[in-house]
Amino acid sequence: MKRVIFYGVILLTTLWACTKVPLSGRNQLLLVSDDEMNAMAFTSYKQFLDTSKVVPANSQQAAMVKRVGDKIARAAQSYFESTGNADYLKGYQWQTELVQSNQVNAWCMPGGKMVVYTGILPITQTETGLAVVMGHEVSHAIAKHGSERMSQGMLAQGLLVAGQIGLGVALKDKPNATQNLWNNVFGVAAPIGAQLGMMAHGRYQESEADHLGLIFMSMAGYNPMEAVNFWGRMAANSGGAKTPVWMSTHPSDQQRISDIKSRMGEAMKYYNASSKSGSNGRF
Repeated sequence: MKRVIFYGVILLTTLWACTKVPLSGRNQLLLVSDDEMNAMAFTSYKQFLDTSKVVPANSQQAAMVKRVGDKIARAAQSYFESTGNADYLKGYQWQTELVQSNQVNAWCMPGGKMVVYTGILPITQTETGLAVVMGHEVSHAIAKHGSERMSQGMLAQGLLVAGQIGLGVALKDKPNATQNLWNNVFGVAAPIGAQLGMMAHGRYQESEADHLGLIFMSMAGYNPMEAVNFWGRMAANSGGAKTPVWMSTHPSDQQRISDIKSRMGEAMKYYNASSKSGSNGRF
């Protein structure tokens, strides 16, 4: 009987915690609050920067990275203001740093803490190419994919405590299991290392970030057509044998580019509106 009641509470909790992702409209399960996710993310981010080689802010490349990050963040905030959801990004503390590393990667933690590795700059090539990457990564944070992964993991691993939800409750009752789940979701090494932020996003989350990223980069005044060129360069850079799409956490290169092309009409409407207004992310 107790088990039936427990699972009944879990069912009601999951139904209560269902939300919709902006723009895509997909239903998602969120069992943790933004405040809890952001607090843990900010701590991890600081620890990462303290142990990494951050490129000085006055360098040309770092200045470009910050400029793109700021413009995309403003565009995202403008989108939510224009739809009557100005509080959606409440608690986000946008920050972008360029880190010296050969890794061809970038990531954005919950709450807007972002890193771009110098290793990806030869492939982005231009500021607009960089906007493709940063729009995509920012969209992971805006779509709350990290919170979604944590929620799914907490549910699967039985980290809900008597039907209560939240990281605080789980950390207090089952600290080791909850911390391990966080580390797995966000790739936090021990000690904090270069894998921070490399979340194992599912294919639907990657496709969703591509979609939202196109919109936000377009609103920020960057031509979304460059996304096709950038992902083509990424595909060429990966080289070698490719993991079958059904085994991969990412869409195939061909599928990703095809999906981006299919969404270009929508993105160009935002880009054209941005170009006419000269808004640079402000509408």
